[in-house]
Amino acid sequence: MLSVEHNDPINERILAISEDKIEGFVREPFKDIAQRSGVDVDVVMARIAAMLRAGTIRRVRQTLLATNLADGALVAWRVGEDKIDAAFDFMFQRDPFSGHVVLRSTDTLTAGSDYKLWTTVKVPRGFSLDEHCRLLAGKVGAERFRIMPAKGIFTLGVGHVRRRTIEPGSRADAPAKMIEVRAVELSEREWAVLLALKRELAPEEIRPTPWAERAKEAGVSLEEFYSVADALNARKIIGRFSTFLEHVKPSAGGVRVTRFNALFHWAVPPGREIEVGGEVGRHHILTHCYWREGGPEFRNVNIMAVAHGTDKARLLEHKTAIDAHLAAKNIPISYTNVFWGGRSEIKPSEISPMVYRNWLREITPQAA
Repeated sequence: MLSVEHNDPINERILAISEDKIEGFVREPFKDIAQRSGVDVDVVMARIAAMLRAGTIRRVRQTLLATNLADGALVAWRVGEDKIDAAFDFMFQRDPFSGHVVLRSTDTLTAGSDYKLWTTVKVPRGFSLDEHCRLLAGKVGAERFRIMPAKGIFTLGVGHVRRRTIEPGSRADAPAKMIEVRAVELSEREWAVLLALKRELAPEEIRPTPWAERAKEAGVSLEEFYSVADALNARKIIGRFSTFLEHVKPSAGGVRVTRFNALFHWAVPPGREIEVGGEVGRHHILTHCYWREGGPEFRNVNIMAVAHGTDKARLLEHKTAIDAHLAAKNIPISYTNVFWGGRSEIKPSEISPMVYRNWLREITPQAA
């Protein structure tokens, strides 16, 4: 019987590559994972399928740089304690445009600590992110919300397995380069390919040439599917091919990938966001690093980053190392904080305008 725990030695070799090392669109992703991990391709496919069935891997999919396809933001919500669990459930279960749904807390009472519900939201082009959030606020009884779109992306990945042994202060030789957030327009043919491409793979689809059936779904030949996907990749619309570990809940065997999810905040002088984002984002422990404007509710923080780990004190050591690096670069920090993740659910955000129209009719029947 195949081991399905992430810390099995063979699975570790596979996951160290498959989590976030297959960049862009590739025609044979499992062959690429096999070549880079040194594990036979048949073993790679069998192990990934087994981990997916067991829930160790929660999804396998081609990711997109959806910030270029939909108006997206991190949103902090102030919701009364008596309503917060119901609000969490609504965001996770009934809003396909909310992705990460997390309850966060701080170690001390501080700016923004009454904003306990945090979500990522993406609204397809042509629709209003502000109106969407106002609609959600009315549905869940939120008192206030703060929309924080990404103005720049410095780090975007997962890689929980390989990050477990990273030492505090470990960083790249050069600052991270900022990925610009910019709008792109797609044709109907491109949308058909993209929607077929991004849907997560079922265990039985973990096989050679996994895109053949998706091409049929999109109504194009396999070669045309490849051609469109390659063009989307060249336009920086395609992200990574990734196996996403279940890193919030323990596996069926009781093994956890991570226990703590830390959202780091820094307020840096206006005009230095790109410089500081590059210095923060070069640290290997981080899975995400963005330039976002927190506003007065969060003491004007403008650099945010996420790190995961099994030990809270160790994550704080990583934060201290990043702070020391910024100090060594003579970067003034007027405010910094850590928001810790608690209850959490994650799902891909929908980005299809058609799906949004249908959802809007369902959620606001009087508007139909």
